Amino acid sequence: AMKTTFILILFALNVGSGLSAQNLFSTTTGETAFYSETPVEDITAVNKLGQSILNTTTNDIVVQMNMKQFDFPNKLMQEHFNENYIESDKYPKAIFKGKINEKIDFTKNGTYDISATGDFTLHGVTKARTFKGKLIVNQGSLSITTDFDVALTDYKIEVPQIVFVKIAQIIKVKNKYTFAPYVAKK
Repeated sequence: AMKTTFILILFALNVGSGLSAQNLFSTTTGETAFYSETPVEDITAVNKLGQSILNTTTNDIVVQMNMKQFDFPNKLMQEHFNENYIESDKYPKAIFKGKINEKIDFTKNGTYDISATGDFTLHGVTKARTFKGKLIVNQGSLSITTDFDVALTDYKIEVPQIVFVKIAQIIKVKNKYTFAPYVAKK
């Protein structure tokens, strides 16, 4: 399943024949965590299986994650998240498809402030978003960190009255993705 996912991402990036593999960086272990304050308890969850491909020639980037791979310390909350909030069976993935706005020399070690603009799809709703973050280039490895907010109402995520814990309307999201040169699987 993993392989087909990557092929789909590559198609999404319009990877043409004129592109050599050294322009592509990827990860399948990106970390996305989110945090919500509630009157009862603070809710945190982390997904360590985020997938992403970055094309350093065109600045295109695609990130996707399976919502069911978010791990909650509280398993009841995990169940509510998947069944009542995100409806993971119906909307299994969150996807960002966009472009890094800045011209970056990806071969030069350093820390760069970056932003990426594109379409973010969550819970079946797609919105244009710009995410700000940092890019660290270190000896041919790239890592990107971003923090952003998600307003539940923007993505038609309703918090059912029956759920005992009212989660905050704004969820704080943190990402850390470390990329290595993409190697096509034989």
